[in-house]
Order: sequence, then structure tokens, then C-alpha cells
Amino acid sequence: MTLRIEDYALIGDLQTAALVGRNGSIDWLCLPRFDSAACFAALLGNKDNGHWTIAPQGADLCTRRGYVGESLVLETVWETRTGTVKVIDFMPQRDTAPDVVRIVEGVSGSVEMSGTLRLRFDFGSVVPWMRRAEGHHVAVAGPDSVWLRSEPSVKTWGHEYSTRTSFTVGEGESVAFVLTWHPSHEPRPTFIDPYEALKSSVEDWTLWSRRCRGGGPYREAVVRSLITLRALTYAPTGGIVAAPTTSLPEELGGVRNWDYRYCWLRDATLTLGALVMAGYQEEAWAWRNWLLRAVAGDPADLQIMYGLSGERRLPETELEWLSGYAGSAPVRTGNEAVKQLQLDVYGEVLDSLFVSRQAGMPAEKHAWNVQLSLLGFLESMWREPDEGLWEVRGPRRHFVHSKVMAWVAADRAVRTLEGNRSLNGDADRWRAMRDEVHREVCEKGFDPVRNTFTQSYGSVELDAAALLIPRVGFLPPDDPRVIGTVDAVREELGTGGLVRRYSTDSGTVDGLPGGEGAFLACSFWLVDALRLTGRVKEARELFERLLALRNDVGLLAEEYDPVAGRQVGNFPQAFSHIGLVVSALALAGEETAG
Repeated sequence: MTLRIEDYALIGDLQTAALVGRNGSIDWLCLPRFDSAACFAALLGNKDNGHWTIAPQGADLCTRRGYVGESLVLETVWETRTGTVKVIDFMPQRDTAPDVVRIVEGVSGSVEMSGTLRLRFDFGSVVPWMRRAEGHHVAVAGPDSVWLRSEPSVKTWGHEYSTRTSFTVGEGESVAFVLTWHPSHEPRPTFIDPYEALKSSVEDWTLWSRRCRGGGPYREAVVRSLITLRALTYAPTGGIVAAPTTSLPEELGGVRNWDYRYCWLRDATLTLGALVMAGYQEEAWAWRNWLLRAVAGDPADLQIMYGLSGERRLPETELEWLSGYAGSAPVRTGNEAVKQLQLDVYGEVLDSLFVSRQAGMPAEKHAWNVQLSLLGFLESMWREPDEGLWEVRGPRRHFVHSKVMAWVAADRAVRTLEGNRSLNGDADRWRAMRDEVHREVCEKGFDPVRNTFTQSYGSVELDAAALLIPRVGFLPPDDPRVIGTVDAVREELGTGGLVRRYSTDSGTVDGLPGGEGAFLACSFWLVDALRLTGRVKEARELFERLLALRNDVGLLAEEYDPVAGRQVGNFPQAFSHIGLVVSALALAGEETAG
């Protein structure tokens, strides 16, 4: 049985993450980093591609599950005919080696448990050699080695290139399993105490969550989204991945399947804003510093995305041995869109650094010179067509959003110079650029007949990115062109009350067959646009509908299919949770003001 995307929950250690299904199976885990090859890849194939299941014998989906308080420690409960059992799953923040801990606790009665560990390195393609060492199971293949141990020891045996186990837990009894990865050429890592790790993990996450500032009636949703964003952070560098998965489809059975285990510059401003608004200055600072390191160099070489440490080469490959989630092939690793020209990223970088400066983050001495260099390049390029925010694989166009973000870049430079006369730079020069961009967008990117901004110059298509026009300050919210755009986007791109990014009906915009679901981040942008244009009640109603789309543990994918009533796309998606946080904090502020 293929689980729905929303049937999974997330655990992680701030360097990688795993997806745990409601059936007790870990079906996705890349070790040792988010962007490493998966050792459990059943999510994108079948059980033969690797998984780790622990559940009551003969059981199917759990009775209920949830995170322990405001933490990333997952509890999954089964109520069976003979008793009730709980499985606790988490990944403690690591010292050196990554660990996955699974603790089985008897709640009442007596329950027979069974487990299957099927390790398959390199995205499900490599079967490791299994042996015993020091009383534990060890799997080795090439550079990868995994140790499995249990406390107390339980009955295990090999079967069909997997490790099986069976045991019984009664009320008050527990059995702990720890899976530890390390490079195969190194000595085995130090084993952790699973129960001490559980205690410290709950405490660490709880203390972190208490730092959340604001949220009002939506605090629970805000904290859960912030925890998710924290879990998608690669702690050694501060980079935040768009999602911990690759190739979960935007359309079930379709080909719009991309690798999101990288850091996108498009997320930069909204991520910084969300972290600052919620009181997480330290995390915002780490993200800002990652951004500065990643974009350093020739401004002509600025990319739309980077690896966890700022890596630039992310070659795209298809994994032909994986059938894809629900038959959605191909499965891809890497992302060819890294080579695209997307002029909006220059505005997003400058806006992010402007936001960080406003938030009082210490300025890096070289940061302003980097910004001037980026702006100088943009000055010579903003009139060119590009692939745009959505990474279309069709022909380049003069995308309106890209031009608006060029305006943002010039505007933030002007405002920075006006606020700090000690900085070098020609404010008049950037002011002139800002005015020229604004004039051209209003002339060529606006349809006066329909009273809406379009997706690109001369096009009749619309783009949900136009909802950001009042947020970035390109036009005030009460401008009739803004109100007309909000109404047009809601009418023409609306689907089941939510919003698509753009129309895929013709297939000419992005050069790909098939369609996709409603884009959840864009739906949150509609919430913000409705609020800014004075329609707070409608904004709140839409926001609460979006909250209801979260799964049972508060997670959102990239998109939602209103027809199938299912989440689609990579999961959980940082962009969706950033949108939730920003909208929730703004609506909570409206309530306080009211």
C-alpha cells in the first residue's frame, strides 16, 4: 500500500531528516546529510529500495500519533486487541555520527511486535554486506557503514537481505533500537544512551520553542512551522533546504518531480522575515551569513540555489531503478535549474540583507560592497528576459516578477544609502534605475482592460507572484491596480479556493506536460494580499482553511490537489511553512490592533 504524502511525519538532527509513516515505517532517510544518497528510499520505489518498519505484528496504520509537546520527538500509538503500544522516533542532535532512535514502550496489556530493517545504500540500489560485531548488526557497502543495536537484545534473523526481529512488550516495558551511520573506513562511533538522548532531545526542542515570540491564536501552528524550519536547517552552515525530499510529484503520476534538498535564494527574504518576526535572531543571522558566503564571487555567476555549504555544481541525474512515488517518474537527483538565469534573485538577496540590517544584525564589512557589485550587474541585465521565479523550462520571457524584484534591488539600495550616509554609493543612480524599472513594468506588464498585472510582457497569462507587489512596496495596497490584480489572480488562478502559481493548461509557459496542484505558499500570499487590501475577514477565512490542510502532525507539502484532496510535491516544504508563519503573525497583529 502506498501511503499518502501526508501520512508521513518528520524527524531530524539539523543535518538530515527522515520520514516516518503512519504504518511505523521509515521510508526516506539520506545519510549523513540532507543531500546525501538515501539508505531508505521506499518512498520513491518500493520496500525493496530500503525501509525500517517497527509495528505490532499484523498491524496496519497507527491509531494516533503526535509530537511530544513542542519538540520533534514523534510518538506513534497502536491500540490492538491485546494491548496498547507506543513507538517513539527521533534523531538526537549529533556530536559526530547521525543516530536514529526508536523506542518501543508497552502502554497496557501485551503486544507482539515485529520489525524489518532493509538497508539499501545509494538510493535503494546497493545491498550491503551484513555481519555481527560486538553483539550488534553491522551493514557495510563501499563508503557507508551502519550499526544496529537494541537494548535489551531481542531475537533477530536474516531474511531476504534484511534483518528481521520479533519481541513482545508488556505494560511498563520498553525496547530501544539505535541505528548509527559512519564512514566505513573509520572505527565505529561511540554508542549513545537512547534514553538519555530522548530526555535531552525533548528538553532541547522545548527550550528552543519557548523562544517563539507572537502568534496569538495561531501560536501552535506557528511553533510547529518554526520547528519544521529548524529541522530543515543544516546546522554546520546555517543553510535551510527547501525540503528534505526529492521527486515527490507536483501531479500524481506526472513528470514534475524535482530535487529540493538544496537552498534557494528565492526563500531568503521571507525566511529572514519569518525568523526575525518570531524572535529567532540567531537563526536569522546564521541564514544571512550563509547567504553572504554563497553569493560571494562574480555577480554574473549568481545562482538561484546552492548546496548546503554553498556548493555550486548540482548536476541533475535520473535514477532509473526507482519507479517514483505512486508511479511518478522520473526520480531525479540534482537540479538542472541551477544553470538558469533568474533575475529576481538579485532583488531577493538585496532585500534579505536590507531586512537583516533593519533587524539590527551586525553588518559584515564586505556585505555592502557585495551588494553594490550585484546591483551593478543587475543594472546592465534587468532589461533581459529570464526563466523567472518558477524555473520554467520553456523559452525565456520578460517576467513581471523579475522586473519587480529588480525594482526592489534598486529601492533597497536607495533606502540603505538614505539611512546611512557613511556608505559609499550613488543614490541618484539607483533612484533613476528604480524609476525606470517602475515605469516600464507599469507600461508593459499591466493589462488595463482586465486591470491586472500579467505574468510577462505582452502575455495574457497571470502569475500568483504578482500578489507580492504590495508586500515589497512596488505599489501601495490601496492602488486600484493592486486590488484588480488580487481579484484577477483569485478568479483566474483559483482552484478549490486556493491558488495555482500560473496556468499550465497550454503547456507553453514552462515547457512541461501535465499540471500541478495549488501552490500553498501562493495561497498564503493571497492571505497577505487580502489583509493588506483591507479584506481581513476574507484573509482570516482563507488562512484557517489552509491550516486545516496540514496533516495530523502539522506538516505541509509544497502543493495541494483540491480534486484528489491530497498533499502533493516535496514534503515538508519550507516555503509553505514560511508562508504560514508570516501570515499567522500578521493576522495575530491585526487582532491585537483591533
